[in-house]
Formats: sequence, C-alpha cells, structure tokens
Amino acid sequence: MEGSGAGGGGTMTDAAGLASGKGHGDENFPVASILLRPEHRAPIMAFYRFARAADDIADNETAAAEQKLALLAHMRAGLDGVGAAEAMALRDVMAARSIDPVHAHDLLDAFVRDVTVNRCADWDNLIAYCRLSAMPVGRYVLDVHGESRETWPANDALCAALQIINHLQDCGKDYRNLDRVYIPLDTGVIVEDIGGARAPPQLRAIITGLVGKTRELLGQSAGFAGLIRDRRLAAEVAVIHRLAISLCERLEARDPLCERVHHSKAEAALLAIGAAVPTLFRRAA
Repeated sequence: MEGSGAGGGGTMTDAAGLASGKGHGDENFPVASILLRPEHRAPIMAFYRFARAADDIADNETAAAEQKLALLAHMRAGLDGVGAAEAMALRDVMAARSIDPVHAHDLLDAFVRDVTVNRCADWDNLIAYCRLSAMPVGRYVLDVHGESRETWPANDALCAALQIINHLQDCGKDYRNLDRVYIPLDTGVIVEDIGGARAPPQLRAIITGLVGKTRELLGQSAGFAGLIRDRRLAAEVAVIHRLAISLCERLEARDPLCERVHHSKAEAALLAIGAAVPTLFRRAA
C-alpha cells in the first residue's frame, strides 16, 4: 500500500487525482435505479458520489497510506463543516431531510479500516467490517424513504451478503493490487493462493463455504421487500436480492480467479425484470 505522491496528480486535500472513473452504472447492484421515485434518487446519488470518492481514495493502488488517511479526513471534515465537495453536498442533503449523518461517518470508518488493516481474522470480524462498509448504505436509503427502522435487521443481512459477494468475486484483484484479503484467515486460507491464475481445490472449497454462509444472510433477508412500505423501493430490494442469489450460484460454479462472475448488463436486466414485476404487481393489488 506504499506509493509515491498522489498517484495521478491529486494533492493532500484533493482526491480528484485518485478518481477511478467508475460510476453507479458499473456497480454489481442497482444504485438509485429508475424503479425509485425521482425525488428519492437525487439524495441517494449524493450518497453514492460521496461513497465513490472515498472508495477511490482507499482503493488507489499507488497513493501512500498517509495521503489516503489525510484525504479521508478531509472527506469527514466536509460532513461536519468545510471539506471535500462530495461530503459537503451530502451534508446539505442530509440536513434538508433530517437524516442522521452517522451512516456517512460509519462508511468513512470502513474506508479508514481498508487503508490500515489488510487481513480479516474470522467471520465475526468480516461481519463487523460489513457493519461499517455495507449496512449504512442500505440504512441511508431506508431513511431517505422514511421507512421504519424495524427494517434494519433484514437490511443489514442483505447488505452484508452483497459486500461479501463483492469481496469473493474480486478476491484475486484485491490481493494482487492492494495486498488486501477479506477471506477470513481462520478458514485456513493460504493467502498466496489468492494471487494465482486459478484457485486450487482448497481455496475453492473455502470460497464455497463462505458462499454458504452468505446464503444464510440472504435467507435472513428474504422477507425484506415485504417489510418496505414504498412499493418501488420494495421492487428494487427484490431485484437486488435476486441478483445476489444468482451471484452466489455463480461463485459456487465458477472460479473467481479465472472465470467471470459478474453479470452482463443483459443478464442483470433479465433477472431484474423477473424480480421487480411480480413485486410491483403484488403491491398494486
């Protein structure tokens, strides 16, 4: 994680040089899709732009850890006053809608952890990381929609599952590019195997075992869409849940080190239609 300078021209208080160029359309799961009401998409996109800027800082392959931490601190300053533009824009959105800024602060804590910790001890440690890196995202979306916090346990299970799926399918890239390993060490994983051209049988078995645990999280969140009052948000949650199940199936059948796990846009669209339409019709009825 050591590197020189800004890795592309950014300064200690300017993350522009570390931007990956990735946008919401490049994510595994829908972000503020057309399923959502227009008035809700803008505040969700404000959160996404904040999260993307912070994620790009933490995941930059050449910037030094000290610079990353300084830039993340600048992001946090923007949530509280004057700092990064993306954070200040989100601060204004949260203030206008009386949304608790804790979600954004928790997310920054996760990115700080990414910079300072590059191994995961066990499953509980992984879930604790998801508590900062994934669960706040769903909680923020629920708060934007004015949903009950009684939905949070189902949200937390689904968001943790999504995060772990992302970690598993990107495990080779994360290790090779960032020396970062989210596969718990107590699984007996040989870390060097993650950098190979293909996963040996032991690593495949470990990944499959983690997919099984992830399926348990998806089971805990199976009724999530039914708890949501807003039927359009419920439809989006149903879509996300279905995409996650499909990705689990792929991770069980494919080697993420040498085979494609991500959905193509066409594959994702077909799965989305199959999940969204029944949900919308049931709610309309």
